[in-house]
Amino acid sequence: MTSGSRTLATFAGLAFGMGMLQAADSPTFHKDLLPIFQRNCQGCHRPGEVAPFSLVTYQAARPWAKAIKAAVIARKMPPWTADPAASVHFSNDARLSDADIKTISAWVDAGAPEGNPKDAPTPLKFVEGWNLKPDMIVEMPQAFPIPASGAIEYQFTLVKVNFPEDIWVSAAEMRPGDSRVVHHGEVWVRPPGSKWMANAIPGKSYSQSEMRKDAQDSEVIGKFNPGVGAQDFVIGDSAKFIPKGSDLIFERHYTTIGQETTDLTKVGFVFAKGEHKSRYYMSYGPQALNLAIAPGDANAEVVSEMTLTEPATLVYVQPHMHVRGKDYELRLIYPTGETQTVIKGKFDFNWQIGAELAEPIHMPKGTRMVGISHFDNSPNNPFNPDPKAAVKWGPQNWEEMSNCFMGLIYDGNIDPKKASYYSGPSKLPRGTSGPTLSALTPPSVPK
Repeated sequence: MTSGSRTLATFAGLAFGMGMLQAADSPTFHKDLLPIFQRNCQGCHRPGEVAPFSLVTYQAARPWAKAIKAAVIARKMPPWTADPAASVHFSNDARLSDADIKTISAWVDAGAPEGNPKDAPTPLKFVEGWNLKPDMIVEMPQAFPIPASGAIEYQFTLVKVNFPEDIWVSAAEMRPGDSRVVHHGEVWVRPPGSKWMANAIPGKSYSQSEMRKDAQDSEVIGKFNPGVGAQDFVIGDSAKFIPKGSDLIFERHYTTIGQETTDLTKVGFVFAKGEHKSRYYMSYGPQALNLAIAPGDANAEVVSEMTLTEPATLVYVQPHMHVRGKDYELRLIYPTGETQTVIKGKFDFNWQIGAELAEPIHMPKGTRMVGISHFDNSPNNPFNPDPKAAVKWGPQNWEEMSNCFMGLIYDGNIDPKKASYYSGPSKLPRGTSGPTLSALTPPSVPK
């Protein structure tokens, strides 16, 4: 072998060795990526869930490596809209740490190596088709047909359950039959004697304009949004209550996808065990039923307010707006005059995620819950259906809403429906411009 050949061979050997060393030091899917995906991603990224691909196996994840890197660096994934610097801490905060993002980036840059399957953590166990293990499943009696295109009014379906006894529920999960077309939905408990959908044919779907009235005595028991899985109602000795003789009403908001399909939504319950002295109640929170957004306004401010007439504990928040929504803040104003921001951040219509408070907030009687939202009704908003339109409150995407679902815990002897009232700008007539936040004055609390 000539001197040149030996030098070339030596160089090639060094390069090969360095390559082996680099590969050995690079993160691998089984050892380094799977633990991250299990903690933050597999709730949605697994077969049968809302995400477009699975992150359970290497074979499923590998084709998406570059897209995964781009999404996590931009912090588009995992989806999370609350500003951590301006909000309280949430136990289900899915944001990746800087170290996790660095690990994912290094894995992709190294060619997304698989590594040794023996290094993988124990797979998470999921009940097929559920994020919980339901004791009871209630399904819509018949599938609802979805056309290929066009707008669909909110749909309501009465399902006769007639619970034979009072039921306490520790967790619930609403699952659409086709999550591609269900933007969001709610399952309501209709107590015995309620006038809501009193003349409805069980199993038949009715539109918003036909059947949304007289729902004041009902309560949400299960919700669905992309990114929202099962809801847990146990905080200490709390649980959700379903009175004997109640039925269920399935509310769904559909969007078309360019092809015909059907949806058969269901809800699963986990029954609570033991004694429960506290009641978990899902409230709409402050609602701006009077919102009025001017044509072309790029930063319309809408303020709403609700005041407690009984003490309550706040454990869950989920802001809700439509396609013009920019940002939302829920602020508490205590009877002492002290204020506290619970959640503040950008709003994303496609990811209306519920946030679970790491430390529940105890609110005394007289606490005011104030929602401050901003909307972009300008031509610069790519999702705006009509910048020239004056926008008022309404259920459809081209209308607007501003409210914040709240999980509240009350003493079991308190009627949650009588424990608060709409105050401040929420008392104004529909379609009128309310005062800004700075103009609000503390209302009196009913005796």
